[in-house]
Amino acid sequence: MDSIILNSIPFQLDSAGLRKKLHVKEGSHDAGELDGLIQEAQTIGKPKALYKEAFIESRTDETVTMDGIKFKSRVLRVNLDNVHRVFPYVVTCGLELDGWSKKIPDFLQSFWAEEIKETILHIARDSFIKQVQEYHQLGQVSRMGPGSLADWPIDEQRPLFTLLGNVQELIGVNLTPSLMMVPIKSSSGILFPTEVQFASCQLCPREICPGRRAPYDKHLYDKKYRLTKGEPSHP
Repeated sequence: MDSIILNSIPFQLDSAGLRKKLHVKEGSHDAGELDGLIQEAQTIGKPKALYKEAFIESRTDETVTMDGIKFKSRVLRVNLDNVHRVFPYVVTCGLELDGWSKKIPDFLQSFWAEEIKETILHIARDSFIKQVQEYHQLGQVSRMGPGSLADWPIDEQRPLFTLLGNVQELIGVNLTPSLMMVPIKSSSGILFPTEVQFASCQLCPREICPGRRAPYDKHLYDKKYRLTKGEPSHP
């Protein structure tokens, strides 16, 4: 199946919520400046997503192959135990917003712009997931992204981008030699149907993380993912 492009995913920014998040007092001069940036971003922004429906062809203890592309991750492999099709994806705030933010000379406003782009990315990703769920009638889903765990390192961006095709040409996201995505406010991963909700945060012991989606479960890896007794306790 060819990759599918979702252009200009609709979004609506919450000005009051952004002011609160950025600790900007309502009615202040800064609030006026921030509201101006929010309005500009709302007009300029065209977040996008690229995804495809891929089918699992084979599995080993620590790998899973889909549409001819092999991924190495014990956690991903176990999570896809009873799954036959998955949805690899890249979602981005878009080149339009990225170019806009780079032209802002003021340091504080530049910081605000980055937070605005991050917010738009999250809205776009949630919208993308909802669309895929509804269109493909998936029910409950979970997602994993390369680099979210030591078990599935950032190097796995390469096969993910290979699976999706020419991501840069299709939605403008470039993978750098260090495997970072540009625009930076982009997100990649594999979406899959699941009976039991999973978040990589459940296996991550990092205490301070603003993006945490689930509490750390120090027993989960041993209970569900451990392959041999010789493995370290946590990935």
